Amino acid sequence: MNDLFIGFTSVGWQHFVMYAIGLTLIWLAIKKEYEPMLLLPIGFGAILVNLPLSAVLSYGGEPGWLSVLYSAGIKTELFPLLIFVAVGAMIDFGPLFKNPIMIFFGAAAQFGIFATMIVATFLGFNLKEAASIGIIGAADGPTSIFVASLFAPKYLAAISVAAYSYMSLVPIIQPPVIKILTTKEERRIHMEYHESSVPKWLKVMFPIVVTMVAGFIAPISVPLIGSLMFGNLIRESGVMERISQTAQNELANIVTLLLGITIGSSMTAANFIEWKTILIMAMGLVAFVFDTAGGLLFAKLVNLFLPKGKKLNPMIGACGISAFPMSARIIQKMASDEERGNIILMQAIGSNVSGQIGSIIAGGMVLALVPLLMK
Repeated sequence: MNDLFIGFTSVGWQHFVMYAIGLTLIWLAIKKEYEPMLLLPIGFGAILVNLPLSAVLSYGGEPGWLSVLYSAGIKTELFPLLIFVAVGAMIDFGPLFKNPIMIFFGAAAQFGIFATMIVATFLGFNLKEAASIGIIGAADGPTSIFVASLFAPKYLAAISVAAYSYMSLVPIIQPPVIKILTTKEERRIHMEYHESSVPKWLKVMFPIVVTMVAGFIAPISVPLIGSLMFGNLIRESGVMERISQTAQNELANIVTLLLGITIGSSMTAANFIEWKTILIMAMGLVAFVFDTAGGLLFAKLVNLFLPKGKKLNPMIGACGISAFPMSARIIQKMASDEERGNIILMQAIGSNVSGQIGSIIAGGMVLALVPLLMK
């Protein structure tokens, strides 16, 4: 009889907290449609792993199926790298080629990563943990997972949930920050866009050259940048259309599903319910705000040196985060709301695309520099 009720006697209040968190994530995915492809499996995984004596992690002395997925996909960094292949196949770098200056906004908008690292160290996190928390601000879930799995596996669940949750909340986080730091006149600035064709050889050579440059400058970044650029090369080659479509759809959907439920499996009550989890969530928000502000303020700085009539709409600087293409759409909507007919979408997309590259380079820098600083 005791065995019959062992499930009821093996849970504590912490488990019920995790059930509530899991249900909240599922509610956000279904009701609010916030990153449903990730938040729903993460939420369900959190419930699964916190069921009493759950066999999803281990059964009969053998690893359970979620433990197998974690070992195969997260510890080896396979899942986030496959996601990058899919993302690379989705990205068109054309808008960036037509507005090369946008690459600087992708760099400036990574300011929040390093600012948050400093804050996190003052709050008691070691340098590797602080770096993993700072990467949340890149608005790039796979990079956050990749770095956290190497530097802070204990906090992987909290960092992953923060990264994807705040990515889904970009439409709520960015507009207030932008309105505080810009005037109405600045948000109404029009920008000229000249349509021009991009030669195919440039589109094909770009992912190859970027990967090689990254390999010489920061070899540790090659798995990240190489996966993204391989996916983009598949897209731009023009001879692998079916594979490109598979990467963009089937591969992206399957790996995202497995990634989500595997992240959820790391959300055990023992590891997740502690005060540092709350700090990580708070620092993740700080990183997002700093990244948005960094790109935007850099655009305002550039405007100081531009003549009247050639000034940039500073809102495009906020697109330098890696939340593609969500951030670009938000900026275009804000520009249209301020003044009907103000179209800055292509410039915003160029900045947003550069943020994809910037976030990966920042992740590579963190992976390369932090171990050196800790010696």
